[in-house]
Amino acid sequence: MATQFIYLHGFASSPKSAKAQNISDRFAQIQTNLKIPDLNAGDFSHLTITRQITQVAAEFSDDSVPVVLIGSSLGGLTAAHLAQRHLQVQRLVLLAPAFGFLSHWLPKLGDEEVQRWQRDKYLMVYHYGEGRCLMTSRSASTLPLSYDFVKDAAQYQEEVLQRPIPTLILHGKQDEVIPIEASRDFVQSRPWVELVELEDNHALGNVMEEIWQALRLFCKLP
Repeated sequence: MATQFIYLHGFASSPKSAKAQNISDRFAQIQTNLKIPDLNAGDFSHLTITRQITQVAAEFSDDSVPVVLIGSSLGGLTAAHLAQRHLQVQRLVLLAPAFGFLSHWLPKLGDEEVQRWQRDKYLMVYHYGEGRCLMTSRSASTLPLSYDFVKDAAQYQEEVLQRPIPTLILHGKQDEVIPIEASRDFVQSRPWVELVELEDNHALGNVMEEIWQALRLFCKLP
């Protein structure tokens, strides 16, 4: 049976993101199906990595069907943990994966803001892709996010990601959200992972052609 391809969008994003749509269009051009589940699941406020893992695993076909996960940012981190748990996942393509997500994000919020979040239970987060917003990359609104997101995310450490699964990471050298050092460190002790460094920032919007060619070759697409 044909391989199942699933794309996991990033944090506070959606299946309508520019990157998701670009890759979806390219899959359509080669007549290959690509699933893009909405990881907001109609309830961004109670998002957790655990919920994302459960949601995506439910998309897998029966055990005999190999799965390739393409994950962007937090979707990349989620994809890596799915691959660790599910042998059905046989290949990973990670776009600026959010390794060390909390260690990069929380310091930007500042101690005071994090403490307020913990106390008040919810933080208003800038969201680019929620269905209630206009579906353009520039439009956004703020939505509340439960502090449970932080408590849940803290348990997902890179150290456990030791399954030797063919993995391609594409990361921008000018990434201002997840520094490229996070991917460099990840690759160092994992010889089965290939890192391609690109001249772009976290959005990777200027290198979609390079990403597609690398993805196509790595996944042996037509």
